[in-house]
Amino acid sequence: MKLFSAFALLSGVSAFTGTPLVARTVSSSSALCMKTIAVFGASGLTASECVYQALKEGDKVVGLTRTPSNLKIPQGSGGAEAGNPLTDPNLTMIAGSVTNPDDVAKVFANDDIDGCVIALGGKTSDVGDTMLTDGTKVILDAMKEKGVKRVSVVTSIGAGDSENQAPFFFKILMMTAMKKIFQDKNNQEDVVMKSGLEYCIVRPGGLTVDKPTGIINVIDGQAGSIPRADVAQFCLDAISVEDFPYIGKTPCISSVGGTGWVKDRSKAARGEEM
Repeated sequence: MKLFSAFALLSGVSAFTGTPLVARTVSSSSALCMKTIAVFGASGLTASECVYQALKEGDKVVGLTRTPSNLKIPQGSGGAEAGNPLTDPNLTMIAGSVTNPDDVAKVFANDDIDGCVIALGGKTSDVGDTMLTDGTKVILDAMKEKGVKRVSVVTSIGAGDSENQAPFFFKILMMTAMKKIFQDKNNQEDVVMKSGLEYCIVRPGGLTVDKPTGIINVIDGQAGSIPRADVAQFCLDAISVEDFPYIGKTPCISSVGGTGWVKDRSKAARGEEM
């Protein structure tokens, strides 16, 4: 029986304000009997948390990333092992691009995938101006072909109709240095929402590589920060809990509701300093 966070039981609740909601582990008959999940962008900071946590929960994982050797045990959940190569008998890593249908097809070739996490990243100068949208289209098409219905997609606070939930200084970045990436994120979200699949678009606040707090606030107001480890748990619950309350929705999540933040561009925030 799979375990999941108690916040997933609060169906019908669109926002948590005031006292933070502490996610605790409980069992439920509503958890799907997951065999295998696919993680796209698997070596990224948030995606690697998804890979690591899913393996710890006993799932099989198939990951696609351009450079599989970049997959490391994540700093947030990995403890003393953080930074070491992440390997496991239940982990299959595939080298490839999400914009290449043949590479994406390999993810679905040998396993019955039960759900997908899309957590793509990279600078537009490296991956192109439309990689998020183009790659997501390819993944969703492959899911439909194979009959896979459940997907969680990590975008960002400020994407779509959440622009006013972003702090002022982050809005300036969205309109200047990050304009192209947010155009891509907005188009990516549109593709997901029109897919007909059981999606959850996850819009986290300011991301950190801190240890998981177990506190996940789904908020209507301005976003605070949140560890990538907590974002990963939310994404995994979204594809593993049958009655997850945010299917077909675009929740903004943070560990600190209503508290502004400034984007941390330090190497430590990117997990480059241990």
